[in-house]
This record gives sequence, C-alpha cells and structure tokens, in this order.
Amino acid sequence: MADSKREIERKYEATDATRLPDLSRVAGVAAVDHRGVSELDAVYYDTQDLRLAAGHLTLRRRTGGDDAGWHLKLPVATGVRDEIRAPLSDTLPPALAGLIRSRVRDAAVVPVVRLRSARDVHHLNGPDGALLAELSVDEVRAELLHGGSGSTAWTEIEVELADDGDPSFLDAVELRLRKAGIRPSAAPSKLARALAETAPNGKPGGKRTAPHTAGDHLLAYVRDQIETIVALDPAVRRGLPDSVHRMRIATRRLRSAFRTYRGILAPTVTGPVAEELRWLAAELGVDRDQEVLDERLRTRLDGLPRTLVLGPVRGRLRIWSVARRSGSHRRIVALLDGSRYLTLLGTLDALLAAPPLLPAAASPPGKALPRAARKEHRRLTHRLAHALELPPGPERDLALHAARKAAKRARYAAEAARPALGKPARKSVRRLKAVQGVLGDHHDSVVAREALRALAVQAHLAGEPSFTWGVLYGQEKETAAARERELPGVWAKASRAEIRAAREG
Repeated sequence: MADSKREIERKYEATDATRLPDLSRVAGVAAVDHRGVSELDAVYYDTQDLRLAAGHLTLRRRTGGDDAGWHLKLPVATGVRDEIRAPLSDTLPPALAGLIRSRVRDAAVVPVVRLRSARDVHHLNGPDGALLAELSVDEVRAELLHGGSGSTAWTEIEVELADDGDPSFLDAVELRLRKAGIRPSAAPSKLARALAETAPNGKPGGKRTAPHTAGDHLLAYVRDQIETIVALDPAVRRGLPDSVHRMRIATRRLRSAFRTYRGILAPTVTGPVAEELRWLAAELGVDRDQEVLDERLRTRLDGLPRTLVLGPVRGRLRIWSVARRSGSHRRIVALLDGSRYLTLLGTLDALLAAPPLLPAAASPPGKALPRAARKEHRRLTHRLAHALELPPGPERDLALHAARKAAKRARYAAEAARPALGKPARKSVRRLKAVQGVLGDHHDSVVAREALRALAVQAHLAGEPSFTWGVLYGQEKETAAARERELPGVWAKASRAEIRAAREG
C-alpha cells in the first residue's frame, strides 16, 4: 500500500562553517523547536543507464528517521515534487514499480548511489504552535554503487514546507538565509549532486544540441510529445485530474506531426506508428469523452430554473452515466501495463534513436515547415467552405466535425513550426485554437443532443416526464446554431493571421 504527499522544498549550500541565522526573526515564526539529529541511510535505485534520473525521478529505500521506507519522487514543478511512499521491504513494492514502468520498461532497477546523512532538524512553528516548515542541516556522504566507484561529501540546508502550508512562507525563510550569506543550491536534489560529482559521465540524459534544420525542429517537437506521454504515465496510473486528457492530446499531436510532415519523416516508418497512436488515443478517450459529456449535461441541468425540472431527471442522468462508463481507471492501468502499449513506447524510442529523415529534412526550417503547415491550412479552408455551403442538418454536422479534425491538424502543424518561425506561428496557433474551440463546442452540442434524445426516450418509456430533456435539447440546438453564426468571423481572423505568417515567413 502506497500513500502520497506533495513536497515543496528549497535547498541551500552550506559548509561546516555555516551558521544558521536567528530563524525566530522570520516573518510568521513564533518559535523554533530544535528536534535533534537523526542518522539517515538511503540507497537510490535506477536503471544502468539512469533513465529515472534523466527524467528527474528519484527512487530510494531509506532507513532511519521517522519516514523509513520506499520513496518515489515525481517532478511537478521547480521545487515541487509528489512523494509516493511505501512501507519498508526487501524488494521494490509493486505499487511503485508500476509508476516507473513507462521509463524502465523491462530494464532491471539496481542500486546506483548510497547516501548517508546526519540530519539536524529544526521546526519553524507559528503563533498557534502549528508547524510552518521543517529546516534541516544535512551532512551528506555519497557513494557510487554502480557504473564505477567514487564518493563525495557536502553539507546542505533543506527547507520543506509543512503540509497545506503557504508557499510564500519559503520566500520569507529564504530572505533571512540570504541575509546571512546562504545561497540556493545549484543541484535540484541530493541524488543529482551525487551523480554529478561521482558518476564518470556526470549528469544523465546528455545535452541537446540547438536545432538548425527543418528535421532538427521537427524531431525536437516529436521528442517533446514522446516525453510528455512517458512523463504523464504515472499521473494517469494515479488517476490525477486531466492526466488522461493531456496524454491523449500528446498522442494526437505526435500523430498529426507524422501525417503533416511526411515530406520530412518517412511515412513508411511513421505510418504504422501513427496507427498505434490512434489506438492509444481511442482507448484513452473511452471514458474521457463520457466525462466531458456528463459535465456538459450536468451544467446545463444545474442552469435550469426549478420549475423546468420535471421528474427524476438527476437520478436518470446519473444512472445513464454510470451505465456508459467502462470501469475506467482499472481498465486504463491494465492498458498501460499491457505489451502493446509498452511495445509502442519502445518503438517511439527507436524512432528517435534512428529517425527516418528524408532529404527535405536538411532544408532550412523557414521553408519546409511553413509549406507543410500551409497545406493543412488549405485543407481546413476547403472543409469549412464545404460544410458552410450545406443546409443545416446531420450532413452539415458531419462536415463541420471533419473541419474540426482539420482545424486540430492545422493548429498542431503551426505548433510544431512555432520554435522555428516565432511570432507569426504563435499568432496562427492562437487563431486556429479559436476556430477549433468553436467547432469543438458545435460538435459537443451535436453529441449532447443525441444523448438527450436517448434520455428522453428512456424517460418516456419509464412513464416519466420527458419535458426537461426537450428543454435541454432546445438549448443545445440553439448553441449549435450560435456557433455556426460565429464561425465565419473566427475563421476570417485565422485566415488573416495565416496570410501574415506566409508573408513574414
């Protein structure tokens, strides 16, 4: 069984001669409680090629102190990590093994560094005696256990915010420390410093070179999407909000890049990969689409006056929603543990290791990338023009849905070109996002009307009033009509942005 906590901390350089300032003078601190010194012994685990460290994850087995056990730390933002804890055991707990699977795959996890620390702990307490932060002075001795031999030692100060504390309190502590001449540490973690000072190759992961050609820029974009998929895997497994949606978007962006820039990356190689990405996006979307629809219908229902809500509407909506869900989280975790998904990750790694670049990849980015992006823009133009020529009805709805897909591809194409093309591409992305938003709301309204009609039929057959479902259906129909009226103006702005981008490119 594993539990988690949000860890917000800052680290500072120190030496044996460093003396802490009077911490009771930090704004908000009423008392400083010296808790004494504890001996900590932690062994850090990773693959032989340090895949966890390259992704800024740390996995350790620690004894000593009041939190002995296995700890996995996942990056959230600078100075913020989620720490997943599991009880002390001789082997890696399955709950933590799953959270690192997207990075380690089938590779063995072995001890790489041992850190032994003498930790001198001080509690900074507020006027009511509540803990504000824990400040510790750590005397660290590091020993390399794998990939060579080496050792190092240093002293550092670590300030960790109390659970649910105000992050601005750390600013007040830092101000006091800086006045005493104490400066922030250059290393993001103890493990990172230990590896930098003892490992033969220093920092894991290697340096990225600045992109120059069209192929360089496209591969940088592709690499970012692959890293996003891998990095979001633990969040999806933990069921964190929006994680499934974000992973699905990364798969779509990657697939779109393969399709749009087929003149740069050989489609004979990327085509089969794109099909696997389509499969992954579809699997991730099973419950995400239902979640979006549920939220839309609930919001509509909450906005109705009570006098228009007739019958057991909320209960029927809840039953309908539960029946359409697939038992989601457990199914998705099984998907991420499956051989097909892990094979896909390996295929993406292989693609980056030996990218199937075509001759056009060597051309300047200012030519090849805009050319492909403009092609997607023209595709969107044709689909929108076709859709708007059709009379209102199902055929037009389908055509607008096709235009929505084209808008996504055009937007993603502009995103991939943005680092190379700068401001014109940024404007194009913003305008295309607006077009996609209008088309997306229109499509959501079409899907909602189909659901509302089904709910009305169920209510009628059960002898319940169907009036409320009809009211909601009417609202959605008017929403779709409003989006269709709005679309030409939004599209005109996007077209002007594209023309400017073409001229400046």
